[in-house]
Amino acid sequence: MLRNIFRTSRWLARQTRQINTFSPLLLRQHVLVKTYSSPVILIRSPASTDSAQTAEVDPVIYEEICTETLESLCDYFEEIVEGATHLKGADIMYSDGVLTVALGNSYGTYVINRQSPNKQIWLSSPVSGPKRYDLIVQNGGYWVYKHDGVTLHQLLQTEISKIVESVDFKKCAHSA
Repeated sequence: MLRNIFRTSRWLARQTRQINTFSPLLLRQHVLVKTYSSPVILIRSPASTDSAQTAEVDPVIYEEICTETLESLCDYFEEIVEGATHLKGADIMYSDGVLTVALGNSYGTYVINRQSPNKQIWLSSPVSGPKRYDLIVQNGGYWVYKHDGVTLHQLLQTEISKIVESVDFKKCAHSA
């Protein structure tokens, strides 16, 4: 029983990472969670116009676009590594929605993974650090970092072109 409580609390923590403090304006969207001691009301802030588009994406469409994006990036990174003699020790791995691109000690490791609860793709870059990309369903779907408006494929184009001269991430699925 204690193990189930621990699992439930970990799940709940993952689902509610960004909870705002209580406000009467936020009562429109709430979740009632029953714990063993007392009920707790978790308040979610109303979605802004930008995140409303992301939140309304059908989960099936999100999964399809996300899978196509990650598989396409995996294939393209493998193509890049095969063609670059200075990247012979590089390792590309894709499993369970996580794409790991280890380009060696000189260039670092990129990790690109799906975040289904948030309907995002997360990127960890050795150059620019962590970013969270939201799905924009217009124009066939593409991924954008809403803090700076740069798409996932644009960032990869900029960073990887400093390692390998002739790259074109526009070839990949769901680039803007």
